[in-house]
Amino acid sequence: MTVAIRAAQPGDEPEILRMIRALADFEREPDAVVATEAMLTDNLFGEGGHVRAHLATRDGRAVGLALWFLNYSTWTGRPGLYLEDLFVDPGERRSGVAQALMVALAEEAMARGCARMDWAVLDWNEEAMRFYERIGARRSEGWQPWRLEGEAIARLALSATVAG
Repeated sequence: MTVAIRAAQPGDEPEILRMIRALADFEREPDAVVATEAMLTDNLFGEGGHVRAHLATRDGRAVGLALWFLNYSTWTGRPGLYLEDLFVDPGERRSGVAQALMVALAEEAMARGCARMDWAVLDWNEEAMRFYERIGARRSEGWQPWRLEGEAIARLALSATVAG
């Protein structure tokens, strides 16, 4: 059967969360997911929601997920599409699901006038890297991912009050 790609819609939250949890297991962080269906509802479909998702379905069953949002490139003066997560159920891998999701995101990026699409790949996920190379992506050399989270965000935010 053919895979179909569609934008996520209200009611998809349980399947989206299922795939997020499965991705966390795959990425060796099974206890890291704190997201809830209610959070997904707010962020995907709520007023001011800033996250989007596409689902891959086969025979009406969700088998893949692409979760993304827009960012901005000051150099190009145009938006970019940032792919936060790409997940395909293990039994559906190598069947064209990931390719179909990436095609849908490329179409979305073009429709929105995006200058580029970006994402991160775990350094041990060689299979994903080979897939991305096959579709024409390249590694961003020279850039390192950095992150500020949790208590560090709070300390930084409070530092303005203390310093002022």
